[in-house]
Amino acid sequence: MEDAYTLHMAGAKFQELYLCHCGVSECKPNHSFGPAVRPNYIIHYILSGKGSFQVGDCKYDLMQGQGFLIEPETVTFYKADSQQPWTYLWVAFAGYRAEMHLQELGLNEERPIFQSGHGEDLREIVLRMLKQDVLFQENQYYLQSLLYEFFAVLTRNVQMEGVPRERKESIYVRQAVNYVRNNFFRGIGVADMASHVCISRSYLYKLFQENLGISPKEFLTQFRITRSKDLLTVTDLSVDGVAMSCGYGDALVYSKTFKKIVGVPPSVYRKENRREVQERLLAQEQKIKEIMKHFD
Repeated sequence: MEDAYTLHMAGAKFQELYLCHCGVSECKPNHSFGPAVRPNYIIHYILSGKGSFQVGDCKYDLMQGQGFLIEPETVTFYKADSQQPWTYLWVAFAGYRAEMHLQELGLNEERPIFQSGHGEDLREIVLRMLKQDVLFQENQYYLQSLLYEFFAVLTRNVQMEGVPRERKESIYVRQAVNYVRNNFFRGIGVADMASHVCISRSYLYKLFQENLGISPKEFLTQFRITRSKDLLTVTDLSVDGVAMSCGYGDALVYSKTFKKIVGVPPSVYRKENRREVQERLLAQEQKIKEIMKHFD
């Protein structure tokens, strides 16, 4: 069982990207949905509690501050925890540019999990969506703006920290960064990055040094290690599995690289980080207000 508040759109006024439905659900212990398929994309974000999400053979144990993507016509299953059932919001959308916007977030079938520290902003956006009467044309335009605002908040997570915005003006650097974001798990190298943007490796190196202050190889390595940290925290994949998922064909090379950058082996990072997340969750749990109070 779940207590859900939902807004459904009767038709699509916009074609590029449009809202299908959205809502907030406060689930009872062990409440589940699926296995099922959906006709459109859906992003879920966990406001409190815990649960699990499964797509294909991959199962993810998730908690507050994390979210997952459901793709169209893909069999998925998700279930609330028996002790700390989750409350989550969701936004369902479609459109011929929906996949492109998701790629910019780094989300796809192979990487459906994300983390965001902007839960309050996401919640407020969805609550504003729920208050709209879709019968009025003015409100449909406002809902469209809220959908883009939702994506804008999620995009904060993929901005490169510590890099001033004006240093990312190079079209080549932007294209190379997006290429890494969407293909890092394929085992690509610097030569592939340069080939994708149709410039030489030496020129790509020069642009990365000028714009980001690091080499293309360093950027690719840091990106992979950052993504692997998410997988170590969020999933139950083995270290070998995490290495493969982040483009490392050799788990030993991955472990050595991880330790060199992070300071500890992947297994130690996983243990320490999960404990820290659990402790922070317990400390904050008393401060969380029930979601339905925001509808008063």
